[in-house]
Amino acid sequence: MLDTFKSISLSHKTAPLWVRELIALNEEEAKRLMLRLRDFFGLSDLLVVSTCNRTEVYYAFEQDLNAEIARLLLIEKGLTDTDQYLPYFQFYAAHSDAVLHLFEVCVGLHSQVVGDMQIPNQVKQSYQWSADLDMAGPFLHRLMHTIFFTNKRVAQETAFRDGAASVSYAAVDLIDELVGENQNPNVLVIGLGEIGADVCMNLESRNMKNITLCNRTQAKAEALAQKYGFRVADFANLMDEISRADVIISSVMRDEPLITPAFLQGLNVLTYKYFIDLSVPRSVDAAVEQIPGVLAYNIDHIRNRADEALNQRLAAIPQVEAIIGQAVAEFGDWTKEMVVSPTINKLKNALEQIRKDEIARHLKHLTPDESEKVDKITRGIMQKIIKLPVLQLKAACKRGEAETLIDVLNDLFDLEKQSVDEYKH
Repeated sequence: MLDTFKSISLSHKTAPLWVRELIALNEEEAKRLMLRLRDFFGLSDLLVVSTCNRTEVYYAFEQDLNAEIARLLLIEKGLTDTDQYLPYFQFYAAHSDAVLHLFEVCVGLHSQVVGDMQIPNQVKQSYQWSADLDMAGPFLHRLMHTIFFTNKRVAQETAFRDGAASVSYAAVDLIDELVGENQNPNVLVIGLGEIGADVCMNLESRNMKNITLCNRTQAKAEALAQKYGFRVADFANLMDEISRADVIISSVMRDEPLITPAFLQGLNVLTYKYFIDLSVPRSVDAAVEQIPGVLAYNIDHIRNRADEALNQRLAAIPQVEAIIGQAVAEFGDWTKEMVVSPTINKLKNALEQIRKDEIARHLKHLTPDESEKVDKITRGIMQKIIKLPVLQLKAACKRGEAETLIDVLNDLFDLEKQSVDEYKH
């Protein structure tokens, strides 16, 4: 299990949105797939990651089951013509490739918006599913905790997470700057196309509470409101909703501005009202700033913020890759050392048995105080004797020469017989 990690991946890099939507898994579906994989193939170290941009399965197994797992996933989603969808998958059959891919996904190198901060939380949730179903062994536990530590290093040591690198995220980020953090302003989102939906997702991730959605197609607003726990307003009451909102984010697709000074006639602004226009062409007329207390930000303002942050993140990629490379190498050393762990334990047990047998022969001639001293002295001797073989084993692991040393130790101390005798007892 220690060098047999593999994965399948379907992501925004390999598949269009309509395919990703067909194959995306909710929590119940992901757990059901994991149980199927356990029952069909006897998999134990198993991780299923599914977000709006990717669906992936990671597993440890001697055989390459990538095609079979992809087919089973498709069938579970009711897509029986599996040959039609298999080309959208990427298969990682080599252990090192699958490990590196998971590191890069979790850190955000493969996200649609580079450095996306949501992906680590989504992977943590997937890892929790594995733990809940008892499908995370020592290998997966160690791998995930190494990745989470690497993620912290990336956040602390680089600019890879700085700023808002997508338009929708930058728009939400601007709200904190305009009204101050932890103020919970009333936010009105007008227009729920792709950008509007992304804005909703980012508002929810910021844990903002007072959000109202307004869309010409009421059903779309109701669906998103139910998903995120937001309020829905009737498009016919748009002016009233603007009056009660502190921040208005508009991404309405139309040829002429929807929100103009004439439309806002009679608007009473007590403090400040902020319009963030993400539409092209504009849906908020720049002239609304003539109204006292009204400030407007257009798509160019937001894009400039996003581009600046994105350039910072792109510049940090070599640094991020170096941190990942170091973490992968250290994890690889641990994986190799796990190969010799059983031999180290057998050697310790063999020496401990010799020590106990020898002490037992002389105990009847010793006082309790003398017995305690002898026990302490012999333990210290045993630890010093075993120290060098353990260090040599670990060094041999890094050189890829552990098997020879394992064979020598097995022969010298008859460790195979030792383990059989323990089993009998």
